Amino acid sequence: MILSDFDLESLLNEGRLGIKPFGKDIIRENGLDLRLSDQVARHNEKLGADFIVDPSNMKSLHDEYVIEKGQKNIIVKPLTQVLLSTIESVALPDNLIGFVELRSTWARHGLIMPPTIIDAGFAGTVTLEVFNGSRFPILLRHKVRFAHVIFATTLNKVRKPYNGTYLNQKGIFLPKKL
Repeated sequence: MILSDFDLESLLNEGRLGIKPFGKDIIRENGLDLRLSDQVARHNEKLGADFIVDPSNMKSLHDEYVIEKGQKNIIVKPLTQVLLSTIESVALPDNLIGFVELRSTWARHGLIMPPTIIDAGFAGTVTLEVFNGSRFPILLRHKVRFAHVIFATTLNKVRKPYNGTYLNQKGIFLPKKL
């Protein structure tokens, strides 16, 4: 079952769903909007065309990106992928999941973001993978409403709430080793 604004307010008031910092303006008809933090991870421009990302090699993974913090304005160049983070930290109970999508206004400008699932039991900020498919650079501002989360309840509590690598992440968390 997808939760309505009424359901979300009830869970927030009961303390079963955690959103920090929280403002009532992020509650939508059937979900919550999340805002952009002041961080961006860009592909390392110092790496040459011969660099190959090896998801099984930690050095390769850490060399792949450069994280910039304190960015009030983030420009995403055409045909470029970046990692972004939400300001809000979320904490889901063991019977609630979230489907994170790009707000449609941003998609209309040419941004693409694969759907992200927030698993039951997850806590932390949400890292967003964003690609600019347009011909033009796109300016993103810190604190702008950027992603939309639709929450759904599971029929039963999950047996194993999320306990993976990204639990309790703060800010951008780079890809884990496979």
